[in-house]
Amino acid sequence: MDYYTPEISDNIFWVGSKDWNRRMFDALIPLPDGTSYNAYLVKGDRGTALIDSVNPGFEGELMEKLHSLIDVEALDFVIMNHAEPDHANAIKTVMDISSEAKLVTTQKGAKMAQVFYKVPEQRLVIVKNGDTLELGGKTLRFIEAPWLHWPETMFTYVQENRILFSCDYFGAHTAAGFYDDEVEDLISVAKRYFGEIMMPFKAKGAQALEKIKDMDIAVIAPSHGPIYRNPERILGMYHIWTAGKTQKKAILVYVSMWGATEAIVRSMAETLMSEGIQINYFNLLNSDIGDIARELVDSRAIVLGTPTVLGEMHPLAVYATHLVKILKPPLKYGVALSSYGWGGGAVRQLSEMLKPTKIEVVGAIEINGPASDEDFANIARLGKELASRIRCS
Repeated sequence: MDYYTPEISDNIFWVGSKDWNRRMFDALIPLPDGTSYNAYLVKGDRGTALIDSVNPGFEGELMEKLHSLIDVEALDFVIMNHAEPDHANAIKTVMDISSEAKLVTTQKGAKMAQVFYKVPEQRLVIVKNGDTLELGGKTLRFIEAPWLHWPETMFTYVQENRILFSCDYFGAHTAAGFYDDEVEDLISVAKRYFGEIMMPFKAKGAQALEKIKDMDIAVIAPSHGPIYRNPERILGMYHIWTAGKTQKKAILVYVSMWGATEAIVRSMAETLMSEGIQINYFNLLNSDIGDIARELVDSRAIVLGTPTVLGEMHPLAVYATHLVKILKPPLKYGVALSSYGWGGGAVRQLSEMLKPTKIEVVGAIEINGPASDEDFANIARLGKELASRIRCS
């Protein structure tokens, strides 16, 4: 097969893979548009380097692409920006063939390379922030970017071509397009990716942006999704997202068994809309968790609705609330809504789950049976209070 290996800049080639059919990542993240595993070959006058590799199952494709461009046995370096298998799994395959190649990574990355990929110590080159590697007309500079999203992550910058290889940072889970201007809704896809993966590490992300702020970057080449030949497009959004800037927006997330909880959540939605608040509305029974993560990135408030099941929250609501805790969105305010048949308890559990977060619970309403006119009036009052908080913060 003749594989596509585009030259994205002078003597720098994309040798990654498109995974059109993948629909789940980490048994957690839905992939409605598939994803890509971007790897890059840099050819200098005196050396060659492979930057990152591919997911398990795509090793053969990677090797065929490399063989079409170079003598793989003579490859000099493999750059491991990140040790996760979707980027580093093919390291052993490549280094078994390229028997003299060295693996370049951070101190923490070296330990992971030994544990996960059995790279012997004598084949490791450990770099720290600001170190460079000369390939002849291609100078690779390394920028440590820990916790984006593993502790060993680094960026690689090719100075002559002004390309930043950012691994997972600035990525997007989609197999569509090759460059950023070829994907119409890319910012929405990138926002979803940020919410799913990078949002818990906003502070580390802001530090990374500070490290690269004075660099002359013509292209950002992440390890998932399209390559940005308009880097200011994604850089601007990441400055907003890592700062935790929110909009006058609320996200409503609920599950309902017999319609009572849905009715009170819908009533809250109507009140918020009447108060000029933008809303996003998700029924957990049929919603994509990735879409919820996307809207958490810049929502100012959350409304969580759950019925009581055997004295506790519905399991889907527990899952959603746990995701809110671990994703650490910049939410400021929350409301809990619940209904029950013969015994309550969901609101108590929900309040306990939210305690470790910085979310201020503006109010909680728990209703026995279908809501009455008085109940709807109470929800309207609480909705107006929440809207006021959203507008004034």
